[in-house]
Amino acid sequence: MIRLSRRAALAAAALPFAAPGLLHAQPPRLRLTLDWAFQAPNAFALLARERGYFREAGIEVQVDRGQGSGGVPPALVAGTHDMGYADINPAIRFLAQNPDSGLLCVAVLHDRAPLCVIVRADGPIRTPKDLEGKRLAAPDFDAGRQLFPAFARAAGVDASRVTFLSVAPALREPMLVRREADGITGFVTTSALALKGIGLDHPQQRVMMYYDHGLNLYGGALLTTRAFAERNPALVRGAVAALIRGFRDSIASPDAMLAVLRQVEPLTDIAIERERHMMNMERVVITPHVRANGISAVDMARLQTGIRAVEGAFNLPERLEAARFYTAEFLPPAEQRRI
Repeated sequence: MIRLSRRAALAAAALPFAAPGLLHAQPPRLRLTLDWAFQAPNAFALLARERGYFREAGIEVQVDRGQGSGGVPPALVAGTHDMGYADINPAIRFLAQNPDSGLLCVAVLHDRAPLCVIVRADGPIRTPKDLEGKRLAAPDFDAGRQLFPAFARAAGVDASRVTFLSVAPALREPMLVRREADGITGFVTTSALALKGIGLDHPQQRVMMYYDHGLNLYGGALLTTRAFAERNPALVRGAVAALIRGFRDSIASPDAMLAVLRQVEPLTDIAIERERHMMNMERVVITPHVRANGISAVDMARLQTGIRAVEGAFNLPERLEAARFYTAEFLPPAEQRRI
C-alpha cells in the first residue's frame, strides 16, 4: 500500500510537466480560407500571421489557399473552415439562394469590385454597347461572367446579344490574344496581368471596369457564419482586428508583405505581384470614400443596391436585406481602420 501511494504521489507531481495542456487551456484555433492561391491581394492574411497579430489576440490560426471566391461560402456553411476572405458578390448570391445558411459578412476590405471586361485596344469595341453581337470568353464560374447581366443592365447593353464562350481559366486570356474571342470577363488584377504575361501589354488592352459603368459593387470581404460568430464573438472580433491590421500593413509596407508572400510561396514572381498589388490598391481598395472614412465604412444603402443587382443577375427573388448579411459588430475602432 505504501509503495502504491508513493507511485501515485510521483505521478501527480509529474502531471504538470507531462501534460501541461490539462492545466492550461489551448488557444482557440481558427481555420481561415482565402479566395485563391497565395497572391498579393490576399497576402495580408499571411502578413498578419507572420507578425503575430493572431497570437496577440490569443488565436492559433490556420491559413489555407482557396479555389475561388464561390467556394468560400459553402466551406463556411459546411464547417470545414470558420472564416474566409472572398469577393462579396458570390457570397450574396449564396445567401440569397440559401437563406437559412446564416452566412455573415463581418468586414468589407475592397471598396470596389475588380470585375471587368477586357478587349483589344486595336479592335472595334470601344464602349460597352459595342459588345452586342460579340463573343466573350470566360469560365462558367467566373464572377465577371455571372454578374455580366447586371453590368449590361447598368451600362445599357442588350445581354441577349452577347455570346459567352465557356473555357477553362487557363484558356481565357489566350483566346483574346489569338482573336478567338472578342473579349473576356474577369478580375482586372488577374486577367490584365495574365494578358501582359502572354504578349498583350496594358496599352494594348481596353479595360471596362464594371464600377465605371454604373455597377458599383463592393469587393473582397471577411465572411463567417452567424452561428460561429454567436458561439465565438471574442475570437471573431480578434481575427477581424488581426486581419485588418495585416491589411493596413500591406498598404503601408508592400515590400514586407511581398517578402512574406515569397517565404510562403518560393516561386512567387515579386515583380508581377508588386504590380498586382499596386493595381489592386489603385482600382479596388483606395478610393476617396476609404481615404475619408477608413476600411469597412460600409454604406448600407449602397450595399442594398448591390444585393438587388446580384439578385437580379441570377433571377432571384428580392428578399435579402443588407442588415441581415453585414454587421459592423466585430470591427475594431474607426481609428484602427484608417489608411
